[in-house]
Amino acid sequence: MTIPHVSSVTVEQLPTDFVSVPTSADTPRPILLDVRELEEWELGHAPGALHIPMVDIPLRIDELDYDREVYVVCRHGGRSVRVVEYLVHIGYEAVQVGGGMVAWQRAGRPLVAEGDVEAKIY
Repeated sequence: MTIPHVSSVTVEQLPTDFVSVPTSADTPRPILLDVRELEEWELGHAPGALHIPMVDIPLRIDELDYDREVYVVCRHGGRSVRVVEYLVHIGYEAVQVGGGMVAWQRAGRPLVAEGDVEAKIY
């Protein structure tokens, strides 16, 4: 799902050096913000992604850094569009990942999972 007024990139256009922890000012790396529910995250997610479910974004906004680009991903793209709209409204440089984690898996990007399960999105 994409909306004309929301910046969007394909999985293939994404950088590959995401980190969920603060980096030095000299090398600010982008954040991949996964806004899916905990159950979805546990089944499979991108290495280095930061997990904050969509409903928790306003309460946990201080976990994001204004100085870093934020790429927002969900399963297909519906939730990420809404989160990008919100983040841009409050001053973040945020971009939606078109196709979400389904597109991520289809593109062959790496996945990790919680526990002893094989990482998968679909």
